[in-house]
Amino acid sequence: MVPSDGDRNAARTWGTWIVDIRVIRKSDAAGPADSTNAKGQDMLVAKCLAAAASGEVSAYFDLGVAFSTGSHGAECDLVEAHKWFNLAAAQGHDEAAWCRADVSEEMTAREIAEAQRRARQWLASADRKAA
Repeated sequence: MVPSDGDRNAARTWGTWIVDIRVIRKSDAAGPADSTNAKGQDMLVAKCLAAAASGEVSAYFDLGVAFSTGSHGAECDLVEAHKWFNLAAAQGHDEAAWCRADVSEEMTAREIAEAQRRARQWLASADRKAA
């Protein structure tokens, strides 16, 4: 099912405030994090990645939002966004499917193929860890 423009816009609007995350910088990794400062925001990405590693679907979606919007200090990376939305959508997350379709419209076929390759790689690495 292809989402309508209204559905996609609603998902995009809703998704932009789902989580307040930033890309983790190595220089910020050490020391205690206060949730009201940049270091605390950086730690949210680490928490999302840890949750994603355990298979938490909402973490996949939150990472997709971060990379698709480039908000809160995260760099916009549509390939990474598509990867995370794809992983969430494969687990039944409806909004992720809408967001993946929206992001896909702005990507080349080569970029989509790369995002799909990264998603398969993520799943393969998760399967190896579980074994």
